[in-house]
Order: sequence, then structure tokens, then C-alpha cells
Amino acid sequence: METRPYVPWKLMNDFMIDVFKAYGVPEKDAAICADVLLESDRRGIESHGCNRFKPIYIDRIVKGTLLPKTELEIVKETPTTLVMDAHDGMGMVAAHEMMERLIEKAKKYGMAGGAIRNSTHYGIAGYWTDMAAKQGLLAVTGTNARPSIAPTFGVENMLGTNPLTFSFPTDEEFTFCLDCATSIVQRGKIEYYARSGKETPAGMVVTHDGQTITDSKAILKMLTEGTAALAPLGGGPGDEMCGYKGYGYATVVEILSSALAGGEFMKALSGVSAEGKPQMYHLGHFFFVVDPEAFMGLDTFKKTAGEICRALRASAKAPGHERIYTAGEKEHLVWLERKDKGVPVNEAVQKELIALRDEHHLPYTFPFEEA
Repeated sequence: METRPYVPWKLMNDFMIDVFKAYGVPEKDAAICADVLLESDRRGIESHGCNRFKPIYIDRIVKGTLLPKTELEIVKETPTTLVMDAHDGMGMVAAHEMMERLIEKAKKYGMAGGAIRNSTHYGIAGYWTDMAAKQGLLAVTGTNARPSIAPTFGVENMLGTNPLTFSFPTDEEFTFCLDCATSIVQRGKIEYYARSGKETPAGMVVTHDGQTITDSKAILKMLTEGTAALAPLGGGPGDEMCGYKGYGYATVVEILSSALAGGEFMKALSGVSAEGKPQMYHLGHFFFVVDPEAFMGLDTFKKTAGEICRALRASAKAPGHERIYTAGEKEHLVWLERKDKGVPVNEAVQKELIALRDEHHLPYTFPFEEA
């Protein structure tokens, strides 16, 4: 049962927009960024929602590793492709512009693909693929990130958590959206554990001597220092649990996120210079959009996708389990539960919200202050 206080969606949205504006983000861009962050909380992906508002976005703007004004440059464009340079601005703003353009291209030509270089964290990848799915299109996206994953048989953090994300329209109430990292756990989840005073489950992180570690705050420090690494999907450092699959997919995302746009990769994305000083992250993202009307039609696609999902959910259950889920379903259920309540915030986030409000003299009162 949820015991944390809820903040109404509109209040949190307006507050985040005003805070972004206070740090120099244009209002239109601030609205995009706030919506992407809140979409994480609507889906129950709290590692990428309000928990990251200050430490990942505001703090980086203050530190100078994220520019509040996004100056997008079209590097190359054809009728079905687009390459953009975000010049270290807001990754969410760059991704939004990219998806709007690719959706238009795909509707006209059947398919479209794009890549962005010199970008920053673009929020949950599923936000971008769902932009297309909600308009009856299929979409795939991926992004590289700070080095976190060790390759199979290795212990050095070389690859980002690199999500490979898909969204498909279905004939159900929600899209099929598979949005997950190519590591067992993403760095944002460990940040969430640390801020909640929880340990990271054993087996998700390995140190340079090949040992597992569970202290969440220590893990974050060691990941930054490069003395620990996340295990790829399947596990590591060996291949007994087939971690080479997660390692392979992480590498696919790394290549597509950098090579298509001529951007940087792996160690160059650490956000730290050779002298140990903060620097721009220069992340890369890729996107592909497909119109099913160019194949056998949207209705056929949605019906088939829906039937597959329903058949999976109706299949035999394991002992002790009453329900099978398909991708996007749990997130939809979280939204149904939270839509009239708001976003739950833990004590650490509450303190951050109050500090940001007071620093900028913003006229907001949060429900948890009235308790």
C-alpha cells in the first residue's frame, strides 16, 4: 500500500516548468521536459521521473554540462532520414523535434529514420516510441549513455545502460511498449535505491575484482570512479547466465547511437574530462518509425498484435501466479491507479522540491507540507 504523499499532476507539472524556466529553459521546451519526466511517474518508472528532476537535469544545468537553451542543427536530411546535432542542449527537446519530423516523413514515405549527436539524457525512451504508436505507427529508439556495463568476461564499465525500445499500436487500451535497459538494472534505479535508503540486489553490479556489491551509495561512487560496473542482461562477469546477450544488444545500441550520427561513444560519454573535471556528455540517440499502412494496414497490425498479447496473457500460469502481463500493461495499470491521485514523492524528493521553490521564490504549497 502506498504511504508516500501524492502531489497533483498539474501542480507538479506547473512547478517543474517554472523551475526549468528559472534556470533558463524556454517555456515551450520546459513544458516538453516536464511532461517527459512526469510520464515516467505516470508509468511507475520512478527512477526516471521526479527523482531525477534535480540531480540529473537542474544540477547539470548548474554544473554547465547541460545547456538550458537547445540549438538544434540539421546536419543531413533526405526524404526519409534526418541527422541532427543538439549541441549539448536538452535531449528531450531534441528527441521531440526529431520524432515530430520522422512521424511526418513516415506517414508520407512509409518509413523514416533519424539520429542525434551531441545530446544529453532524453528521459524514458518509451516516451518517444509511444509518440509514434499513438498515431498508428511502429517505432524503435535507443540511446547510449555514461559507461556503466562491463562486457562479458570483463569488469570495466565500457557501455552505457543503452535501452533498446519498441512501441507498437494494438487494438487494446494501451500500446505494446517494451522499454528497458540492456543491463540487469539501470543506473537510475540504483540512484532511486540510494535515495530511498535501499540496497541494490546482489548480482547486479560487479567490482574490478569480480565481486558483487549491494551498497547503493557506494555503487554510484564506484561507477563514477570506474571501479565497478553493471552486469549486462543475463548477468556477469562470466557467460553462465548468457549475459553475452545483454552485452551484444548494448553494443548494437552503442553503435547505432554513435555511428549513424557520427557522434562520440563509450568512454567519451563519461561527463568527466581527462583532468577529472565535469564536461559535456555528447550522447547519441537513434530513431526508426514505420507506417503499417505501407504493409498490410494499421487495422490488421493492431488486431494481430492485440491477439498475440491476449494469447500470451491467457496462457498457462506458473504455480502461485495468477496473471501474465505483456509489455506496457503494468505501466497502464499504474496510470489507472495514479491518474486521480497524483505523483507519489519520497522524503528526499520533497526536500528538493521545497529547496528549489524557496530558492526561486515560487508561489507553490505542496500537499505534504500541510499534513
